Amino acid sequence: MAERFGGPYSPQGGRPAGESTAAPPMLIAPKARGLWRATILFLSAFLFLFPAFGDDPADMLLGLAAGGCLVLSAWLTREGLKAEAAFNARRLARRPALPRKALGAVLTGAALALGGVIADQGLVYPVLYALVGAALHMGAFGPDPLADKGAEGIDAFQTGRVAHAVEEGEKYLASMQDAILRARDRSLERRVDQFAAAARSLFRTVEADPGDLTAARKYLSVYLMGARDATVKFADHYAQTRDAGARADYEGLLADLETTFAQKTTAFLTNNRTDLDVEIAVLRDRLKLDH
Repeated sequence: MAERFGGPYSPQGGRPAGESTAAPPMLIAPKARGLWRATILFLSAFLFLFPAFGDDPADMLLGLAAGGCLVLSAWLTREGLKAEAAFNARRLARRPALPRKALGAVLTGAALALGGVIADQGLVYPVLYALVGAALHMGAFGPDPLADKGAEGIDAFQTGRVAHAVEEGEKYLASMQDAILRARDRSLERRVDQFAAAARSLFRTVEADPGDLTAARKYLSVYLMGARDATVKFADHYAQTRDAGARADYEGLLADLETTFAQKTTAFLTNNRTDLDVEIAVLRDRLKLDH
């Protein structure tokens, strides 16, 4: 039977001494870098938006358009940074279908070009502003991932299936972590993060050997979908009632799921080692026959 996480009086739980509750560094949710720069880009839009209301109608429309371009650019850039962080965290990943950061650079250049038009600086300077703005944007945020990762030597169809399954699983985990915030309980948030680490360990194992996907598909979809739905319902119920019994049942569910995911990960790793041993033995036998 799964052991309950936490004791009755300690939000950190009564885990055995010496047992770490921290997730392995490679299994935590990927964190995007440079988001503060995207925030500055967003704030710069107000340099066009506020003055626009004091100009004539034509300049007002151009100012609003320029500010809107910068707002959209900041949003696309932020999403591009998040997509890049997820791409870098995975062993097997497809390049983003939409180059968000590149589109952000184009929109930044368009905003500066509109600013040049508002200032009545002819045609050459707005074009130069656009080119310089786009170049500075690319220099500040970098390009989007341009190629798939980890696909060398593996069937493209298999890699696509694995990448899609992992993306689906990550969405379920993100939904769980977002839903549990409504419970307003930090220890429950940490508990969900711990389960997410166990799930991501299985993700990384499947990415390393796409042949495991068929056996792992229900873990990446059915089980995680059920865990997400249970988390949503529990968070809404617990936020209103602080029901200790419901909390114990939910923590027991997370413990059972975490144990199951860890066991499946271990089983896959064991099978992979067995397959490797068989391949080595076969090659050694062939070498002996050649001699």
